[in-house]
Amino acid sequence: MPPFLNAIIEWLRAGYPEGIPESDYIPLLALLRRRLSDDEVRQIAEELLTTAPHPVDRTDIQVMITRITNELPAESDIARVRVRLDEHTWPSQD
Repeated sequence: MPPFLNAIIEWLRAGYPEGIPESDYIPLLALLRRRLSDDEVRQIAEELLTTAPHPVDRTDIQVMITRITNELPAESDIARVRVRLDEHTWPSQD
């Protein structure tokens, strides 16, 4: 995996040390989608799948990613996720 994507995964793990709650997946992926390609989002989702604390399978994650294009998360959801992750700066592309 490219270093930039590894940095993003570490950033996500720092923001969610106990794992990402189901209610935050859609807004989180929506935020990522604004900055990453579809392929990059899939790679990150695949990596997060390997360490998910609750049962989530590949199909669930693919469905969640697909839903981003059809469902906009509420602004309050995005704000909640953004606040949680703002404590850790967005990884640089170095």
